[in-house]
Order: sequence, then structure tokens, then C-alpha cells
Amino acid sequence: MQITDVRVRKVASQNRMKAIASITIDDVFVIHDIKVIESDKGLFIAMPSRKTPNGEFKDIAHPINTETREMLQKTIIEKYNEAEAEATNTETEATAE
Repeated sequence: MQITDVRVRKVASQNRMKAIASITIDDVFVIHDIKVIESDKGLFIAMPSRKTPNGEFKDIAHPINTETREMLQKTIIEKYNEAEAEATNTETEATAE
């Protein structure tokens, strides 16, 4: 399995959710609405979920094993960090002008 595309959209809010990501797997399958969340221990991802009638949240799509979850998380967080660095560079260039 290869992640062939990652798109990260930063969220302008003051809560813990920092971005929403979409990934494409093997150029044939897309998962939208993966959340990038900041915690005391750093960034992590939360897979797309739906609220059940009893108030619990259940994942709609999720990795079956730890290795796959870690690979998804690493790839998405790397892309998020790249987007953060680009935004910082753009802000710095705009301020310098």
C-alpha cells in the first residue's frame, strides 16, 4: 500500500484541531476528513468518524494494524509540518516587503 497523495488544509481556530487532511491510497482510494490534532504529547491524527445515537464517536474508516496507523500518521504530520513552514515563510516574506 502506498500513500500517493496527501492534502492538508489548515484550520483557523483556537482549539486543538489544527488541520483536516485527505489521503489517496495507490491512486485509487481516497479518505477525507482526517483530523490533525494537537495534544500535550504532540500532534496525532484522528480518522473520520460519525456520532452514534448514544453519543459515542465511531471511526468510519481506520487502519487495521499499528504499523499502518503509524505510517499514515507520520506521512500526514510531515505534510502538515511542511504546510506550516510554507505559511511561516510566506508571512515572513510579506512582512519584509
